[in-house]
Amino acid sequence: MDDLVGRRTGERIQVLRERKGLTRPTLAGLVGKSASWLKGIETGRRLPPRLPTLVRLAEVLGIGDVALLAGTDMDIGDAASIPLASFSRIPHAAIPAIRDAVRDPMLTVTRSQLDLQTLTSRVSQAWRLWHGSPTHRTDVGRVLPALLRDVRLAARQDHDRRAANALLSDVYALVQHELVWAAEPELIWVVADRGVAAAHTADRPIPLAGAAWTLAIVQRSMGDLDGALHLVNEAAGILRPRLEDGPTELQAMYGALHLHAATTSARDGREGDALRYLDEARATADRLPTGYHHPWTQFGVSNVAVHEVSVRADLAKTSAAREEAQRIDPDSIPSRERRARLMVETARTYHQRRDYSAALDWLERAYPVCNDSVHYSPQARQIASDAVDHGGPMIDRRARTFAHLLDLPV
Repeated sequence: MDDLVGRRTGERIQVLRERKGLTRPTLAGLVGKSASWLKGIETGRRLPPRLPTLVRLAEVLGIGDVALLAGTDMDIGDAASIPLASFSRIPHAAIPAIRDAVRDPMLTVTRSQLDLQTLTSRVSQAWRLWHGSPTHRTDVGRVLPALLRDVRLAARQDHDRRAANALLSDVYALVQHELVWAAEPELIWVVADRGVAAAHTADRPIPLAGAAWTLAIVQRSMGDLDGALHLVNEAAGILRPRLEDGPTELQAMYGALHLHAATTSARDGREGDALRYLDEARATADRLPTGYHHPWTQFGVSNVAVHEVSVRADLAKTSAAREEAQRIDPDSIPSRERRARLMVETARTYHQRRDYSAALDWLERAYPVCNDSVHYSPQARQIASDAVDHGGPMIDRRARTFAHLLDLPV
C-alpha cells in the first residue's frame, strides 16, 4: 500500500476503487451516494467523508482497515489502525432479545387488552431512563423487548388505534436509539420503517415528524445525506403551518428537525446551510418555555448549544467548536447522554489538532457521566485508539487503560 502514502482521502479512495475495477457511479451507488458526490470527494472539492461513510466505503472496497482510506487531510494518520470490525458494529447483550421482539409476528393475541395510559407512562419512563442513566443501553435494553411487544399489541387491540400507533412510533424511535452501532443495518432499517408505518396509521403531524426524524438518522448513518436532508425538510414543512397555534411538543419537534438538518449539512460540507439551519433551531428554542426539553429528542436551548459545538467540529472549525463548548455549563444539560456527547465532541476538537492528551482527558470525563455514550460512539473509539497509537509515553498507560474500558484491541 505504499502508493497510498502522502495522498489525500479522496485520492486513496480513487486508487482503491480503480484497483478493484469499480466505476465511480458503481461505488457511489453501493454506498448510497451519487457519482458527483464521489467525484467531489476524489478531487478534493468536498470535505473527506466522516467515519460512518468511510466504514461503508471500506466494506464495499473489501478493506479490513478503515485507516487505509484516511489520507493527509484527515486526523487519523498513516500509522493508525482502525479495524473495520471494531467500528461497524459494537455488540450489546440486549440486542438478541430486542431483535426477537421486532421479528415476532404476533399472529395470535394471547393476552387481555392493555391500558394505553399505563403503556404511555411506561414509554415515558423508558425515555427518562435513556437520558438519565449512565448505562442507558443496558438499562433500557432490559425493559424494551416487553415494552415493544405490549405496545405492538395495543396498536392492534385498542379502540383508539391512532393514539396507540402514535405511541408505537415513539417506541420504535427508542428501539432505533438502542440498536444504532450495535445491530445489523437491516434490523435498524426495519425498525425505522415500522416507525413510519405506525405514524402513518396514527395520521398525526407530531408522530409523522418524529418518525421522519428517526428514519433520517438511519439514512444519515448509512451515508445517504441527501435523502436524510430531504426527509427532515419535508417533515418540517408538515409542522410549519401549525407552529403558531401548535403545542410546545410540536414546536420542539420542528426545532429538532432543524438541528438534524444542520448536522447533516455540516457532515456534507455545506457550511452555509448548516449555519442557517442552526439559526432557525436556535430561534425555535428561544420561543419554548424556560427549561423545556423534548422528552426524547431533548430539543431545547442546551441541546442547541451542544449542536453548535458538533456542527463546527464537523466543519473542521476546531477553534470555533472549542469556544462554543467553553460557553456551556454541562449541568444545564438534563440528559446524561447529551452531556457526555458534549464531552466527546469537545474531545473530537482536540483530536482534530492531534492533541491526544487533551482528547483523552475529555473522554475520561465523559465516561462516568454516561458510559454508553462513549462506549458506543465510533468517534470516541477512534480517539481512544489514536491516543494509544500516537499519544506517546506520557499518556500510554492511561490510554491503554481507557481503551480496555471500551473493549478495544490494544
